[in-house]
Amino acid sequence: MIYFFHGTDTEKARVKANELADSLRKKKPDASFFKMSAENFDAITLQEYIGGQGLFSNKYIVLLDRLCGDKEVKGQFIDLLKEIAESENIFIIFEEKIDKATATKIEKKAEKTAVFDLSEKEEREIKAKKEEGMNIFEIANALGDKNKKHLWIIYRQLIEEGKAPEEIHGVLFWKAKTMLLAGGSGVWKAEELSKLIEDLITVYHESRRGIHELETGLEALLVGIK
Repeated sequence: MIYFFHGTDTEKARVKANELADSLRKKKPDASFFKMSAENFDAITLQEYIGGQGLFSNKYIVLLDRLCGDKEVKGQFIDLLKEIAESENIFIIFEEKIDKATATKIEKKAEKTAVFDLSEKEEREIKAKKEEGMNIFEIANALGDKNKKHLWIIYRQLIEEGKAPEEIHGVLFWKAKTMLLAGGSGVWKAEELSKLIEDLITVYHESRRGIHELETGLEALLVGIK
């Protein structure tokens, strides 16, 4: 069974995909949960998710995170699409903007599809920002404003412009500590900032241990800010 979330409004599509995953895990607490991205993709493991079931649970819940972003991974994933759709397990597929042909293939196999697209105005604003370049400290201002959507847009632009995730992480960590030392801000409580700093430290050390890439771990952290 497939639930498909995609569109140019990647932040909203990701949030909805994660919300569904969280909801299903609460409804099926004994089910095993797995997440696979283009970075840790393995066709054999995916086939195991398709056909397998846990010893003490009825289903697997599998979140497939932007597999189509890698050409080779995309080909192997699409080859298994029919089997994924026919699986007794639940697959949540999250993609950014993808070509129409690929989107249509997935949509035809999906139990439910949700498309989240940016408005023309939002796309123009993003395009304009890309053309003029981005000052890395703009992400500190977005963090200070607690503007999740703006924060994610700036983050992705900085990454696309070639800024190192370590550099972005350093700016975010500096901003969070500065706000905490000031006792919080209008939109950030001191305890929230303490938690954010802990999460920033954790995501950095996990990337060093090879649990995930810093780029994807940091992005997930920013998207998850409440």
